[in-house]
Amino acid sequence: MQDKTTLRTESCSFAGIRPAMADLPYPPIQVSAKNPACASLLAIDYCGSVSELSAITQYINNENRISCENCPLAKTFLGIAMAEMMHLQKLGELIHLLGGAVSYAARQPNGHMRLWTPEYLTLADQAGKMIAANIEAEQAAIRQYQMHMKMIQDDHVNAVLARIIKDEEYHIFLLRSL
Repeated sequence: MQDKTTLRTESCSFAGIRPAMADLPYPPIQVSAKNPACASLLAIDYCGSVSELSAITQYINNENRISCENCPLAKTFLGIAMAEMMHLQKLGELIHLLGGAVSYAARQPNGHMRLWTPEYLTLADQAGKMIAANIEAEQAAIRQYQMHMKMIQDDHVNAVLARIIKDEEYHIFLLRSL
């Protein structure tokens, strides 16, 4: 009988994992002028219910829970999470340049500020359900970015959002291939 303290599980090595991104450069992070209203829209993309912060947290949670069972899937989740982290960073820069405050609160359609919450996440219990929930979240992010691009009259900001969409589309491709 083995002592429980000596039991080990096979570990999943994450050495060398790179962000899962489209092989395209990002446009420069710049804005035409300060615009707090645009900054508020980007804050929703930053930390709203459909946001980069939600995506990062959901992918990392999925990766943590699946890594001992399905290492290749866990590595894919981590690579996508890393790309989402880069999106979060770029949105934060844009929010700052637009004159907004980078925080974990986004203005809701009713005008109230709402702090990010893990209630925004879909934490499935099986690999297939995780993949399906992540595809749905990526599709929702694309729709939201497209809607925000129609509302934002800044070609510099919209160029960054269009480039982020390319990554989100690539994530859907990767997830569907699994």
